[in-house]
Amino acid sequence: MGADGADAFADKVENDKKARIRFDPARGLVALRVWAQEWLERQVVGESTRRNYEGFIRNHLGPRLGRKTLAGLVRRDFEEFAKDLHASGEGLAVSTVNDRMVMVAAIMEAAVVDNRITENPARGIRISRRDAVAVDEDAVPTPAEVDLIAGHITSQFRLAVYLQSGTGQRPSEALAFSTECRRSGFVRIRWQVSAKAHHEDCRTPFVPLKHRLEKECRDIPTALFVEQEIDAHLRRWKPVPVVFTGQKGKRIRLETFFAPRQPGAGVMPSIASYGHQFKKACLLAGLVDLDGKAKYTPRSLRHLQRSMRPVTPDVTSLSPEEASSSACNQAV
Repeated sequence: MGADGADAFADKVENDKKARIRFDPARGLVALRVWAQEWLERQVVGESTRRNYEGFIRNHLGPRLGRKTLAGLVRRDFEEFAKDLHASGEGLAVSTVNDRMVMVAAIMEAAVVDNRITENPARGIRISRRDAVAVDEDAVPTPAEVDLIAGHITSQFRLAVYLQSGTGQRPSEALAFSTECRRSGFVRIRWQVSAKAHHEDCRTPFVPLKHRLEKECRDIPTALFVEQEIDAHLRRWKPVPVVFTGQKGKRIRLETFFAPRQPGAGVMPSIASYGHQFKKACLLAGLVDLDGKAKYTPRSLRHLQRSMRPVTPDVTSLSPEEASSSACNQAV
């Protein structure tokens, strides 16, 4: 080692010593579940986002890694955690896992800023969209089974079944379908039904898509059978105008497909009411498991197309910039 190298090494040692003086290892002994809750309480987010974060911490992060201390967590813990979220029985979608890992990285980054740990072991971890784990074929209905469900579900929700199976929409997105969604050869998804839409006093029955701003959307190509089902729905029912106030105070009008059609008929359908009817349809169609319970849920429909591509899981470590969502958002 030359003189310059020796001097540089000496400087590094001295800097490391000074850093250790400022850093107290004892501050990193707090359990992750405790720190995650403290982090969440400091966040200024919407009610639905807070509820989603709370659910994720309670149902996933806490049970798997919550008992470990901040200082005891290493990168491999979070890599395996991300893989398990996607490959386990919960089977969270790749985009959902990656969104949640951004949140987990933020929780750990706050610990770095608070001088509880020196490095963020969760930074930049995500599952590659190209290498998503294959969906269990037994958990996905066949096209013939989709037709059976659609044939047995209450007619109000028949189109929702095909919107989900044909375009991969979430139940909340399908229930928010309106005339503005339909374009030439594709559908433009911009809204989802609010978790409070079925409450009598709800003033915002529709909210932006998950992790998107009000003017962001998602465009999805449509197959012929989806177009035919939309036409069949419109021949039976006219769209119902719903006026609500957006996030910026602007009044918005949507010609909706699933809103109540008679005065006093009730409120917007909820995800729970759709799920209940979906379960009944499975039972009526004989689509049950060994225990006699409904074999599928509305979520099963989102995996119909993805189940045809067997692939293997992979976790990629990226920079914070690269780890941001790569979903195709378009402004309208």
